[in-house]
Amino acid sequence: MRVLIVANNISMRMGGEAVLPYHYVREMKEMGVDFHALAHARVRDELKNSELWEEGRFHFVEDAAIEKAVNQMSALAPPAIRDRVFMSAISAITGARIARRVRRLAVEKNIDIIHQPTPVSPKFPSFLANMPAPVVIGPMNGGMSFPPAFEKAYAQGSTGAVGAARALSGVFNRLIPGKLSAARILVANERTLSALPSVIDRSRVVLLQENGVDLKIWEGAASQKPQAPVFVFVGRLVWLKGVDLLFEAFRKAPSNARLLIIGDGPERARLEALAADPAFGGRIEFLGFKPQTEIRDILAGATALLLPSLHECGGAVILEAFACRTTAIATDWGGPKEYVTPETGILVPPEGREAFISGLAAAMTKLSKDKALAARLGEAAHAHVIANFSWRAKALQMIDIYKSALKE
Repeated sequence: MRVLIVANNISMRMGGEAVLPYHYVREMKEMGVDFHALAHARVRDELKNSELWEEGRFHFVEDAAIEKAVNQMSALAPPAIRDRVFMSAISAITGARIARRVRRLAVEKNIDIIHQPTPVSPKFPSFLANMPAPVVIGPMNGGMSFPPAFEKAYAQGSTGAVGAARALSGVFNRLIPGKLSAARILVANERTLSALPSVIDRSRVVLLQENGVDLKIWEGAASQKPQAPVFVFVGRLVWLKGVDLLFEAFRKAPSNARLLIIGDGPERARLEALAADPAFGGRIEFLGFKPQTEIRDILAGATALLLPSLHECGGAVILEAFACRTTAIATDWGGPKEYVTPETGILVPPEGREAFISGLAAAMTKLSKDKALAARLGEAAHAHVIANFSWRAKALQMIDIYKSALKE
């Protein structure tokens, strides 16, 4: 079976949904599947220097003037408009250009199945129509909104544009009918299923959670937990991650606690200025971008992972922390509530700014004072992720889905 994996971005460095096709390509390669991969040229250098690279199996669509122009215009917009409107426009432009290349490549390489893991939005149309091989799309994960208490402050005026695009998604998916003609549509949860445009045939929909863990990297030996509490945030430093709220909560955490920030992004300078407040006493450290193995070792030696995101469809970092025997404190909203249970971590309802900040602070205080509880939650989290979220198991499920689509 020859598989072509198609995604605008196949990248660990970019994070977010770009890591999903990266994992599928890696697992297919390790299992000896005859694969090819197609992406935008912006990820070429990273892939050439990665474990995935194999000459002749990776193909790229070069950057175009229109993509550059839209990207330049996006710099003038608020972050929410940039990420939710302009980046969607760039994704559509790139997707259309990639689709033209897919048709030629699928014939040239005699491809049996085409898999498009991203974009993960259930509303976003796919350009992979009239393909020379069956198409599998997903797993998708979306239908997200901001918590009502934070909508006004964090949506930054994007609600209207996003709402209009979602309302018109049925029209878009008829005009750009890749999802209508796909052999299989994969969704991560019932929320995403409900968000699919009504024009899509539900009989071709399969439920499959989109995130997983590479246990070869993340499952290490049990590490000594710190005497003084250490909390870790891992992710892009963007406004919707709620790191500013986390800092407010950290003011109320035990005075001997430390907070490590792993990641980079457009909010870093503002957040560093907030963290420089003498009231924090230098207890917040920015570590920047780190390789996975270093993140693993930091998480393994932490009291808990913190993920205060207000718009998180997935939350793979929670599963990675779990694999390291480290519990999580996360927002009771979106993807994190699908991973964190009372046995594995603490969820904080986003019912209002002050209540949310107080809830995060209370959770940090609770785990700081009760090391035995933090350890129990971490061990249960480890068992949970081992049983349910390995990337190899997910790749094997995907191959079964490929075979099922081919039979038809």
